[in-house]
Amino acid sequence: QVQLVESGGGLVQAGGSLRLSCAASGPDFSTYGMAWFRQTLEKDREFVAGIRSRGRITAYADSVKGRFTITISRDNGKDTVGLQMNSLEIEDTAVYFCAAVPPWRLGRSDIPRTRPTYNYWGQGTQVTVSL
Repeated sequence: QVQLVESGGGLVQAGGSLRLSCAASGPDFSTYGMAWFRQTLEKDREFVAGIRSRGRITAYADSVKGRFTITISRDNGKDTVGLQMNSLEIEDTAVYFCAAVPPWRLGRSDIPRTRPTYNYWGQGTQVTVSL
């Protein structure tokens, strides 16, 4: 059982930056695929970025790749996953969730982008971008 706790959300002005962090507890975290999703009242939970167990393979949603600088990373020694977001825009306002998928549910090199694939979720952290 993996438990995830997000932190780092808050209020930021448009054009600003935030770094989200996800602290994981449980066995074999370093073997899990990890991802960040986000959700608003108007939109379903959507994939933002994902990273494979060793951190060498990453993926980003097309909706965020071109608009603001975003980088997902992980530190398996500290059992954490980070999401650095720069040049944020108002439409990035959402609750951001950390998610984990065990290795036996992963293909050789893919990063799942669908919500049902992920077994474990954090409680979410609010990101609000203002003018």
